[in-house]
Amino acid sequence: MATIRNFDFKVPERSLKQGDAKCSIILGDIDGEKFVQLDSYGSSDRQFVGKRSQSMRLTKTAFDQLVRFGQSHFYGK
Repeated sequence: MATIRNFDFKVPERSLKQGDAKCSIILGDIDGEKFVQLDSYGSSDRQFVGKRSQSMRLTKTAFDQLVRFGQSHFYGK
């Protein structure tokens, strides 16, 4: 598990199509610090279907950055 406190903006060298994966979201609080956690479960053809493969826990600062980047990218805001 990784706690993300800040994002660095990077321009991709190239973009490749990826397969779909299931993901869940957890809204939590540890020691008074709120977070948003994303757990991915990989593709449907993996060896252990339904087993969590990666988790990222975003602090408020990281979540706010992600929202700003997303709004700018999708809506030009």
